[in-house]
Amino acid sequence: MIQSQTYLNIADNSGARKIMCIRVLGASNRKCAHIGDVIIAIIKEAVPNMPLEKSEVVRAVVIRTCKEFERDNGMMIRSDDNAAVVIDQEGNPKGTRVFGPVAQELRQLNFTKIVSLAPEVL
Repeated sequence: MIQSQTYLNIADNSGARKIMCIRVLGASNRKCAHIGDVIIAIIKEAVPNMPLEKSEVVRAVVIRTCKEFERDNGMMIRSDDNAAVVIDQEGNPKGTRVFGPVAQELRQLNFTKIVSLAPEVL
């Protein structure tokens, strides 16, 4: 469950390291984001000499959360950290690599490029 003011790690090589969620996209009064949801965030920590700078506003898709979620078959999926991938307006990732596992629910939400870049799909 990602809500406003939540810090997330970045799981790609776009240049950002940590972001802070400022808005969950979707309904006007939506409070929490889960895996596969798009958020608007501010970059709090960035790698030097990269295209993304600190305090830049970006869109990101949540790929891992500490809060578990249950699949239809009863399996519970939980991660050690909250992580996201920075995307552009069309939903394509800005980085060329994705680090760590991603959930297979991203494929159903039309983030197939992120799933194809990931080393492991849960």
